[in-house]
Formats: sequence, C-alpha cells, structure tokens
Amino acid sequence: MTEACVLPSPTGWLRLAIEDGAIATLGWTDSPGSPPEGALAREAAAQIAAYFDGDRREFDLPLRPAKGFAGRVRQALLAIPFGETCTYGQLAASLGVSPQGAGQACGANPIPLIVPCHRVLARDGLGGFSGGTGIETKVALLRHEGAAGLLI
Repeated sequence: MTEACVLPSPTGWLRLAIEDGAIATLGWTDSPGSPPEGALAREAAAQIAAYFDGDRREFDLPLRPAKGFAGRVRQALLAIPFGETCTYGQLAASLGVSPQGAGQACGANPIPLIVPCHRVLARDGLGGFSGGTGIETKVALLRHEGAAGLLI
C-alpha cells in the first residue's frame, strides 16, 4: 500500500510516497496536495521542516531498501556530511565507476534531499540536478547548508 502526501518547502512543494513503512520517493511537484496523515509521513514532514529551519542536518527516516549498485550509491551519498560536497569523480572513484556513471546514479536517486545527491558537484562547476527547478534548486540547497562559498 502506498501513502502519498505533499509537503511545503522553501524550494517548492515536495511529494512524498511511502510504501511498506518506508520512504519510497520524494520529488518536487507543481501544486499542493494531500497533507501528511500517517505517523511516518508526519515524522518526515517534521524532519524536513527542521532541516529547512536549520535545526536538523541529517534525516533519521526508514528508506525503501536499495540493492546492488543503487544501494552502494545511496550509502556513498548518505556519507557526505551536511555542508560538504564531493565531485562526481570522487564519488565515482569510491564506487569504482566512471564519473558519468556516478552522475547517472545521482540523477536516478528516488529520494533527493533526504539522500543528498545535491552535494555532488562536477569537477569544474555545479553539475546537474534533476529535482525541483534543476540547478536553481541545487544552488538553494547548497546555500542552505552553508556550501555557498563553493558557488562563487
């Protein structure tokens, strides 16, 4: 059974989907929808609000299991601390893949923000971001985390 809700954020509306007691997806949407009803949805909403309020740097939520390469990518992304970044090349080296492979894996992340793919940058720029309004959303998240010095 899937439970879905829409949460407000400074970067736009976030659509959260929960399956089997775990966060399955999080993505940006154009309009408000159903507010969180279940305990996990309310907890996710509270943690996301605390993140944007500056009171939380890590999320403590159950995530839908990711296996194989996707699981390795998720663990690598979760290991990047709040306010810090790495490059696609660094991520690739840690995973034993090409930088393009690392970038594709970041783009396929079904739970951005909570699994912080926005903290991965290109060697000579921001790289891409598939959430929200794209690069603008990535810049907003990096600024929020105090990584804006990298953007100048």
